[in-house]
Amino acid sequence: MTDPALAAYLDRIGVADVTGPDLPTLRRIVASHSRSIAFENLDAFTGREIALDPGALAAKLVHGGRGGWCFEQNLLLRGALDALGYTTTSLAARVLWSRPADAPPTPRSHMLLRIDLPEGPHLVDVGFGGLTLTGVLALEPDVEQDTPHETFRLLRAERSGYVMQAHVGGEWRPLYWFDLTEQLVADYEVSNWYLCHHPRSHFLSGIMIARAEPDRRYALGSTSLAVHHLDGPTERRTLESPAEIRKVLDETFLIDTSGLPDLETALARLFPDR
Repeated sequence: MTDPALAAYLDRIGVADVTGPDLPTLRRIVASHSRSIAFENLDAFTGREIALDPGALAAKLVHGGRGGWCFEQNLLLRGALDALGYTTTSLAARVLWSRPADAPPTPRSHMLLRIDLPEGPHLVDVGFGGLTLTGVLALEPDVEQDTPHETFRLLRAERSGYVMQAHVGGEWRPLYWFDLTEQLVADYEVSNWYLCHHPRSHFLSGIMIARAEPDRRYALGSTSLAVHHLDGPTERRTLESPAEIRKVLDETFLIDTSGLPDLETALARLFPDR
């Protein structure tokens, strides 16, 4: 990432006066990124290709006012952290969220980052939808770690690697399994293409949108909008039309949808009885 590109990214997430590659700065960047750039799958839902090269990521997520999914979010973040002098490693995970414990393994279709700091190795992940990490986790198993939102922990998996868990709804729930094998962009390209094109990809049949605020999380699953208040109730309501969804995308999730002229036509698929 060039100096102008880094400056544009930091301006996009509202971070100024970056002091250097240290843990406090990393925490500021991760928290600000998660508030500023929504998780979204609108390109896949509307039949567009998703490119992972740095120019495409900057054009979409930084200059285009859009969000993206895990590969886009975490590759953009890694480019910025590398430019700031951090030591980063790209990792891949198998998603466990909302799957039975005895379900067969999923592919490594999720991305997260390892950051090596003087304090030791840490993990960041600004691309896991409604449970995107808004903080930074030490790569230390069996320790409950608070973030600006939920409490997380890492457990050692039975054979190898780690299971990321979040404390949600009064219980510990697994998010994904991962190990420390470094991944290349070419590895992500395969999963990225699969999620964009395979008939069983859940990103094609509906929309999945999420963004965090300091005191809440917003989540939109097709026509269902949820507002999860920290230490408070969850509000839910059903959106009644493509126009109402588009308004929520613009105003609640801060997504510039002007570059998606066919979005309302695609959203009409969510209302098959009309």
